[in-house]
Amino acid sequence: MKEQQPTADTPSAIHAFWLAYLESLPTDSPEWDEEYFAEAFGDSPEMTEQLASLILEGTKTATCSALWDYEADDEPLPLVGEKCILLDGKDAPVCIIEITEVEIRPFNQVDARFASDEGEGDRSLGFWRRVHWDFFSRTLAQIGQEPAEDMPLVCERFRVIYP
Repeated sequence: MKEQQPTADTPSAIHAFWLAYLESLPTDSPEWDEEYFAEAFGDSPEMTEQLASLILEGTKTATCSALWDYEADDEPLPLVGEKCILLDGKDAPVCIIEITEVEIRPFNQVDARFASDEGEGDRSLGFWRRVHWDFFSRTLAQIGQEPAEDMPLVCERFRVIYP
């Protein structure tokens, strides 16, 4: 679940975090030429902190967003191999993740494995459906949409690559 964007007063810390990552790599590593983006998961500072903790623990290795949000913001979809600096509830860098899989599927076709990989609650599909329905009810209202069983979701898997 992606919602928050970094605030204007954090770019230098974010860029410094990226540079620290690059400096941990060999100087001829192809990552030196790559771009990155920064974002927080969730729609509140509290949720962002909780999700970041799950990622750092290795429990959360997947996330999803409504395709309608990307379309409303005219944003490109995430791509396999992209690097993201994950931010905490105060927009400070937490870790860097690399997207390993992107798939669009309807809400009602998200399976138990993906729900478990999202790492939230008891990791069951039932829990996943309840909390994500609530999440999309809140966030889609901002773009004049309502959740639907067949709403398209951008389902991503990722791995932590730094630190």
